[in-house]
Amino acid sequence: MLDIQFIRDNAELVAEKSTQKGYSVNIPELLELDVARKTRLTQIEELRRRRNEQAASLQAGKPSEEQIAAGRQLKTELGNLETDLGLIEEKLAVALRAVPNMPLDIVPVGANENENVVAKTVGEPTHFDFTPKHDQELGEQWDLIDKERAAKVAGSRFAYLKGDLVRLQFALIQYVFTTLGDETIIQSLIDENNLNLVAKPYRPVLPPALIRTEPYVASARLNAEEVTYKIEQDDLWLNASAEHSLCTMYWNEVLPEAELPIRYIGYSTSFRREAGTYGKDVEGIFRMHQFDKLEMEVFSTPETGLDEHLLAVAVQEYLVAHIGLPYRVIDKCTADIGKPNARGVDIDCWFPAQGKYRETHSADYITDYQSRDLKIRTKRQDGSLDLVHTNDATAFALGRILKAILENYQLEDGHVTIPEVLRPYMGGQSQI
Repeated sequence: MLDIQFIRDNAELVAEKSTQKGYSVNIPELLELDVARKTRLTQIEELRRRRNEQAASLQAGKPSEEQIAAGRQLKTELGNLETDLGLIEEKLAVALRAVPNMPLDIVPVGANENENVVAKTVGEPTHFDFTPKHDQELGEQWDLIDKERAAKVAGSRFAYLKGDLVRLQFALIQYVFTTLGDETIIQSLIDENNLNLVAKPYRPVLPPALIRTEPYVASARLNAEEVTYKIEQDDLWLNASAEHSLCTMYWNEVLPEAELPIRYIGYSTSFRREAGTYGKDVEGIFRMHQFDKLEMEVFSTPETGLDEHLLAVAVQEYLVAHIGLPYRVIDKCTADIGKPNARGVDIDCWFPAQGKYRETHSADYITDYQSRDLKIRTKRQDGSLDLVHTNDATAFALGRILKAILENYQLEDGHVTIPEVLRPYMGGQSQI
């Protein structure tokens, strides 16, 4: 959430920027709740002062009936005010969480994804002398993808992956862990992009697949209606993406500045309801209810937050380029970057069977919007406390990148060439 003092000082700006992101927020009502909260706090403080004075005066002797009645009245009034304060604070928290993060000035203003900006395009779209097959066709030809039996067992948008496709997925995982753990590669990306960062590798993490409601809400990532599966018997939600249980890791903690940045590369099986996508991407493994994902998550100082975001995008480009996929980088507009984001960048890879670019990666710079509600702070060397800045970014959404490899590396007979960088992780195998 945003700093309430920032909203007090910039009410019109907050309303304007919220509208640019597509959010209708009632800032005057929020500020009225803020004033009501401060008023109740002042009233409570005054009643507590009077109660303490009364208690001190009663120590001298036996209290009279009038004094006892007055004490009871104070206790009742104080209880009523404290109850009222609790209700006001709940409403204020809801109002604050409804206000999106402010987009950076460098974010293009736009009303929808059609106004996103193509920052650059790398590589030429893959062309064939034959009609390219979808991943589903290739998967069925070699018994690599079985959605029919998965639907029988679990319903639509699930799949059994088999054989070499499974091995290819684990090759991608090992490739990412090796690359992001290589300090030399990280340093080269920092130097190429003129970033003021240290060459600290990303540490692998297997996060929980379940998240409690309180930290999930505080992360600004819980979208119960459209995205997330709830475990009805428990106060738990299925992880909708690897970064959701990574960004909440340090909930209510103070991190020493010397430990920052903390860079993680998390791997998790994730689950999404995909409500509202009926009839969309039903072929293949592009959009599934269950998918595996490698996600970068970074906790940093405020001063280095934007550079960490730029490094994450550079890492994404490095991974995609070395796999050998044509791609483009998208600078997302205000209405498309998402509620908690101050800036968002997508990478779209080329899918020959569809004849178009599709999103395979996103990179989100969230500033202190998450850490304020999650109460994740850093203790500076001078002893002061600051909120950390958070970043998350896709390394690989594995289903989507497997689909991209199958389609871009297919041969006329249906076989698929394995990208060279992945062959060492598949025992030197060069073809599926």
